[in-house]
Parts: sequence; C-alpha cells; structure tokens
Amino acid sequence: MSPMYDKPVRILMQDMIPALGIKPGDTFSRDQAIAWFAANYPKIKKGTVTAHLMRLSTNVASRHQYSPRADGSDDVFFKMDTRTFRLYEQGSDPVPLTTGVTDQYQEDIEDTEPENTGEFAYERDLRDFLARNLHLIEPGLSLYADEGMSGIEFPAGGRFIDLLALDGNGDFVVIELKVSKGYDRVIGQLLCYVNWIRQNLADPEQRVRGFIIAKSISEDLRLATSSLAEVSLFEYELSVSITPVEASAR
Repeated sequence: MSPMYDKPVRILMQDMIPALGIKPGDTFSRDQAIAWFAANYPKIKKGTVTAHLMRLSTNVASRHQYSPRADGSDDVFFKMDTRTFRLYEQGSDPVPLTTGVTDQYQEDIEDTEPENTGEFAYERDLRDFLARNLHLIEPGLSLYADEGMSGIEFPAGGRFIDLLALDGNGDFVVIELKVSKGYDRVIGQLLCYVNWIRQNLADPEQRVRGFIIAKSISEDLRLATSSLAEVSLFEYELSVSITPVEASAR
C-alpha cells in the first residue's frame, strides 16, 4: 500500500522527534505521538501510529513481524512501559531485537492448558499457514497491510491480534487462534480486540467481525457467542497421509 502522504509513516516518526522537542533522555507518551499525527497527518489512523511505535522500538520483541530495516534506520525508540517511550541510545541500550517470542505467546502459555509442550510452536505454524491461506476461512479474505505493517500479530492496546484481515467488502476481521480447545474466556479477549479496531483503525462505515478458530469449540463458548452476530466460530482439522516409496534399484 502506497503512503497517504509524501513520506511513509516510519519517516514521519523521525520528523515527530524534533517537532515535539524530544531529546536523548526525554520520554514521550503514545498519546502524544497519536495527537501529533492527528494534528499534522489526520488521514493516518491511531492504530497505524501505535503499530509503527512497536516497529521502531528496539526492545519490542514483536517488531520483527514488521521487518525493521537491517541498516538500523528503524532503530529509533526504546519502550519504557506500555505507554511511554524515549529515544534509543546506541552503546548504552541493549542491542536491538530482531527476533523473539512476543508477549502474546507468553500470555497464551499462562492462560491455557497445553496438550503438549510443542503446542505453542504449532500455534505459530497454524497462524502462518492461515495467513497465507485466508480463503480457506472465508472467500475474499486478505491479510491487512498498511505501509509495511503486517496483519500478523497486529498490536492492539498493548496486546497482539493473531491475524487481522479484510473481507471482500473491505471490512475488518479479527482472527483469534487456539490450537487446542476454544474456552469461553477467549470471547472477552476477542471482543477487546474487535472494539479496539473499531475505535482506532476502522472507518465509521466499516464493520468489524471476530473469528475464533480452535481444534475444538467448547459448549460454553458456543453459548457465550450465541447472541453475538459479529462473532463466528470455526473448528480446524488437519490430516497427514503417509505413502510408502520403493527404494531405487541398484
């Protein structure tokens, strides 16, 4: 997607630094960044600003999902807490992260009862497969992208959406994955994401739906979502076929 303005958001972030008078050691808030963009570049949405703060923060593990530039030009900020940032100081701050396990995966580990120790690596594999094959969920679905920001692990209010997509009508779809059983408590998490996208990223006329995809959907979850028209439930099934192959003749 081409930039809305002459400069992409990652470069506009650099322009924001002197405009706000930010110097080494100074801190600024996410809300200050959002307010600056709203005043100077109103077409850029709050969610896009938040996502770029993650991309440009050297100590945020999920930044690797947004392909920060290898030349170091995206090593701009250091995240102090969920809402506060400062400038990255090369030589005194830790080496910028380029890969890592995100807070969302750690949260999943704490909030679920795994069937085996490889389950969470498997969830990443499932996520990546579905990101490439969203049509299997619903025809017309495509991964959300905005100026290099991917819909995989999209930041939303300090947490991360597994997959953020657009449907054939251009409306948002928030997709939450559970590799084992879909418990009823996941609905609260999904609705937080749906409403965050509605308030921070969607245009007034855009719908925002939520999908929960699990190996098995619990009866409690079916009941919890029975009156929620914007939420859909899916179960997945994988199969492997093994075929013997004859050795070549010597």
